[in-house]
Amino acid sequence: MITPPAVTTNRPLGGPEHAATSPTLETTARGSAVFIPGAMPSQAVMPTYARQNLVFARGEGSWLIATNGDRYLDFGSGVAVNALGHAHPHLVAALQAQAGVLWHTSNLYRVAEQERLAQRLVAATFAERVFLCNSGAEACEGAIKAARRYHYANGRPERWRIITFEGAFHGRTLATLAAGGNPKYLEGFGLPAPGFDHLPFGDHAALEAAIGPETAAIMLEPLQGEGGVRVVPDQCLQGVRELCDRHGLLMILDEVQTGAGRTGRLFAHEWAGIAPDIMAVAKGLGGGFPIGAILTTEAVGSCMTAGSHGSTFGGNPLASAVGNAVLDIMLEPGFLEGVEHKAALLKQGLARVQDAAPGLVTQIRGRGLLTGLKLSRPPAEFVSAAIAEKLLLVGAGDNTVRVIPPLTVSESEISEAIDRLVRVARQVGTIA
Repeated sequence: MITPPAVTTNRPLGGPEHAATSPTLETTARGSAVFIPGAMPSQAVMPTYARQNLVFARGEGSWLIATNGDRYLDFGSGVAVNALGHAHPHLVAALQAQAGVLWHTSNLYRVAEQERLAQRLVAATFAERVFLCNSGAEACEGAIKAARRYHYANGRPERWRIITFEGAFHGRTLATLAAGGNPKYLEGFGLPAPGFDHLPFGDHAALEAAIGPETAAIMLEPLQGEGGVRVVPDQCLQGVRELCDRHGLLMILDEVQTGAGRTGRLFAHEWAGIAPDIMAVAKGLGGGFPIGAILTTEAVGSCMTAGSHGSTFGGNPLASAVGNAVLDIMLEPGFLEGVEHKAALLKQGLARVQDAAPGLVTQIRGRGLLTGLKLSRPPAEFVSAAIAEKLLLVGAGDNTVRVIPPLTVSESEISEAIDRLVRVARQVGTIA
């Protein structure tokens, strides 16, 4: 369908005092309104984000095109969400086809695409049961509920506490904030939700000592993305699995950022040769469309009986259709091997970046296409300098900047990004 040309009304959205910076409405030939952003962010939006003053009009693969036509190489992927890049034709076709048929029915009824997606996730993973939701925070919240419900259903209601680790990020709900334990995110929201024991990252002795009669589960990310792209070594994941088995605990993995092919396996824990009891999934599973999932064993999932959990929108036909389209691509023979190959090229290139400014870039971190540069200073300056080079990155904790391109990135785009990163590193590295 051809969109009619827009006719500018030059009508600011606000009083005369805002006319210089307010957005305007343009009216198409058919009379529909088109929102045109102003020079400054709209005051109608809550100021909960420290946004860059960039507005993008469209995306093509690994590229985002701003409203002024500038092209940016996107190595942030919407914080590891756009796993297949922007406007992937298979995802677009799936979304458009489903949108023309059925959007939402609620979970009062069976949803064919939801059942198909759940069956495919079961076939491709350790899981035997799946609950579909809308986001990573919802998936982590549901994983916490499932762990506690399991012990309750098995006659051990006193087992409700969950061990988590410093530097973790599990979401922005009250329970997942408490699970993460970051004081900055908890400030101003009252007492943290109880039931979480926070331990130092990587301290196995402290972990073993913290297990008590009320412990229900150990919850961790195979790789802390927000916490600074810190990889949990395979042997440590194996050790956590052994501890859980020995003490009758559940192992919860938050693979919201690490899953959906990001590390070169469908899910990152596969590198360690272990399986969790519960796993939270989101981000890349929808390729940009909001979706989340809780994957469990039969022993856990069977405890989540009717009424124990729910979601109005979770697993709706639109989201499930897109999730299935993402799996169509990721489960193709050779796709994940291709991610591994690209990851090796990216890692080699990041070594060039470190060589360009060794006093600035102190370490290369990550796995697969979830990589990070550990810096000797906070990453904001580096991220801003990258934007000036038309390269998009994502900051993280522990003075780290994330480099997380789409899994569909080309070798030439990796090479181009490295060239830009070298320039950024040299520039920022010379600033006192």
